[in-house]
Amino acid sequence: MNPPGLPEIRGEQREVSPACPHPLPLPPPSLPLPPWGLAVRSEGWRTRCHHMQKLSPWYLEVCQEGAPRAGTSGGWALLTAPPHPGLPGMPTMWPLWLLASLLALSQALPFEQKGFWDFTLDDGLPMLNDEEASGAETTSGVPDLDSLTPTFSAMCPFGCHCHLRVVQCSDLGLKSVPKEISPDTTLLDLQNNDISELRKDDFKGLQHLYALVLVNNKISKIHEKAFSPLRKLQKLYISKNHLVEIPPNLPSSLVELRIHDNRIRKVPKGVFSGLRNMNCIEMGGNPLENSGFEPGAFDGLKLNYLRISEAKLTGIPKDLPETLNELHLDHNKIQAIELEDLLRYSKLYRLGLGHNQIRMIENGSLSFLPTLRELHLDNNKLSRVPSGLPDLKLLQVVYLHTNNITKVGVNDFCPVGFGVKRAYYNGISLFNNPVPYWEVQPATFRCVTDRLAIQFGNYKK
Repeated sequence: MNPPGLPEIRGEQREVSPACPHPLPLPPPSLPLPPWGLAVRSEGWRTRCHHMQKLSPWYLEVCQEGAPRAGTSGGWALLTAPPHPGLPGMPTMWPLWLLASLLALSQALPFEQKGFWDFTLDDGLPMLNDEEASGAETTSGVPDLDSLTPTFSAMCPFGCHCHLRVVQCSDLGLKSVPKEISPDTTLLDLQNNDISELRKDDFKGLQHLYALVLVNNKISKIHEKAFSPLRKLQKLYISKNHLVEIPPNLPSSLVELRIHDNRIRKVPKGVFSGLRNMNCIEMGGNPLENSGFEPGAFDGLKLNYLRISEAKLTGIPKDLPETLNELHLDHNKIQAIELEDLLRYSKLYRLGLGHNQIRMIENGSLSFLPTLRELHLDNNKLSRVPSGLPDLKLLQVVYLHTNNITKVGVNDFCPVGFGVKRAYYNGISLFNNPVPYWEVQPATFRCVTDRLAIQFGNYKK
């Protein structure tokens, strides 16, 4: 039983502060279990590191994320007292207890949010929910005290908005990367400016930068050491610029590269060397032809996602990473799928080939894709449903609309017999094809979850 007027705190009780990702035990395991204690909420301490300070005869345990910073932070403090020799569980001096409580509150700092703008793909892409896969670093959830970085909130380039380690300098008509960017910046947004060149020291000192956004500038030249200071960079968005080549010496920590809508015609061998953590590349909208990929251009990459849409491909590239789960080659000039084209991509679960000129898919080509779940073949010139669909046991979505398909057979989609297909279709699009739909047998769609999953009609010559 606690002394009158004090809250009851049991050893098994756990409190969670909004600033702390992990529950804190009350009392902390670093202290012996006192007969009673008091949990004090101070709008204060930054999360995730434990710092113990002795305020004799009191002990103060705080939940803290890093070095204090003027005007910032939040958290919990636990005050415990040794038992009074005459009265178990009573503090030696009540005034001293009050003084210690006020001391904890007076040192408290306002709450600081840890997260910032979460970049995601269209996600359509389960692939990149930035488990980010690879992550350049793995942590236990409790940072090393020695690695904590002081913050420099007073530094902010003129005209920019700076908050919670995010520096936003978009739409300012900038001709170059601004100076005086805080060294603790994690996200730097420079999109929609007039930057034409990235120089050697433009990002000097930004070793904690996680995401760099340079979309929609006029960048045509990048110094070979421009990205050298960015040792923790995971996301680089440099689309809609004037680049004619993939930047050299990309940071080895990079996870996601978006470089679409530039003027790149060639992907040389070794340009991605050392990028062990990379899992996503978006490089559509470049005038890339099949001959532009040098043999071994993707060697060493373990990509999950690759998009080379809106290019000038006439066939499926042969040397893409075998690890791919998603491959998007929409809006190209591909005319046929030959037997060996998909041989090395057995891990694909989504394949995008819409808006091409495909007339023929060779028998057996799709058999190399046992895990395929979604197939886009819309807006092509197919005259029949591709063979091999019934053998794809996990296939659930097929886009075949806007082709020249004139007939749909009873076994074009579903295997013969029950229990063979492991996942039923939940989407088949056949509209805008010259199919006499009244001749299609109802049994054709016996492995479809719902009749509303089938899209027919609306054909126009």
